[in-house]
Amino acid sequence: MDTQFLQDNWMLLALALASGGMLVWSFIGGKLSGVEQADTLKATRLYNDDALVLDVREDKEYAAGHIPKARHIPLGQLAGRLQELDKFKSKPILVACRSGQRSARACGMLKKAGFETVYNLAGGIVAWQRANLPVTKK
Repeated sequence: MDTQFLQDNWMLLALALASGGMLVWSFIGGKLSGVEQADTLKATRLYNDDALVLDVREDKEYAAGHIPKARHIPLGQLAGRLQELDKFKSKPILVACRSGQRSARACGMLKKAGFETVYNLAGGIVAWQRANLPVTKK
């Protein structure tokens, strides 16, 4: 192996290793946390099977358009409002936000609180809309 090449390009090598690590983490991170990702196909199945849809976006985001029948509890209020969801502890819950980051945190909170079947909407409402799935402002 050419050590001169490695010395001259150590920053590129470090960048490649870091990006590879992030890619690997994106695949295994959710599995380690016990939160399953639901792509739009799985999310549609959950929705049609009457899973609870929980939208954790802020009020303005929710008002701009959300999944029909979604229950709205902003992420910042979720810890204090978990008791509102107690009757859904054994029911599948699909959690959504704009891109899937806040909803992943909400899924972790729900799992820690004893909710059995929690799914994070992969790609969030953005992915839902890109798949031409229904959104309402009601």
